[in-house]
Amino acid sequence: MLKLEHQTLNDRAYGALKQELISGGFSPGQTLVIRKLAETFGISTTPIREALQRLVAERLLEMQNNRSIIVPLLSEPAFEELTRIRIAVEGLAGEMAATRMGESALIDIQAALAGMQRAIEAGDAKAYLALNEAFHFAIYRHAGAPILLNMIHDLWGRVGPYLKLLMQADRYIPQSNDAHLRIVAALERRDGLAVQASLAEDIAVAAAILSENLRAAH
Repeated sequence: MLKLEHQTLNDRAYGALKQELISGGFSPGQTLVIRKLAETFGISTTPIREALQRLVAERLLEMQNNRSIIVPLLSEPAFEELTRIRIAVEGLAGEMAATRMGESALIDIQAALAGMQRAIEAGDAKAYLALNEAFHFAIYRHAGAPILLNMIHDLWGRVGPYLKLLMQADRYIPQSNDAHLRIVAALERRDGLAVQASLAEDIAVAAAILSENLRAAH
């Protein structure tokens, strides 16, 4: 019984830390301090330590020579590779979801889109990023492909820390919902190929701006 409880805590810690990566709660290059994380999530240090080691093994986090654990800094070639994989994998999930989702799922996606537009108008970057994540995963969950969904979670775990940099890019914000509008229109038509193409555009436009940040940082 105690062992099961311990395992549950480990999973809880792992899930919480991975979600922070996906949602941009951590910054690129940030050092993760076990005691501080334990306080933040209300979990003891042992499950946090084991969750960090698991994320290091998955290469979502990186262990330094001094044994400290950081959020990886992506090189420009690594970011370019990640972008190409995201376009292929997330595009496939969108294409599959287009013909499988019901009306209630489409309503949720439309609501997320409307919320993102309000967040842009209000200048609320945090709300926009949360709704952007909800928007994308509401689509991907309806692909009916759990292996694919797990792959996308891992990809977002790598790119998530960089996404909040988008909302600091003045030229991105006005166009940040353009591809989303086309994605929703294609979903309404059940046009899988158009969903795939618009998702590819959404990822590529954001990546082009983030690549400029990476070049400036190096």
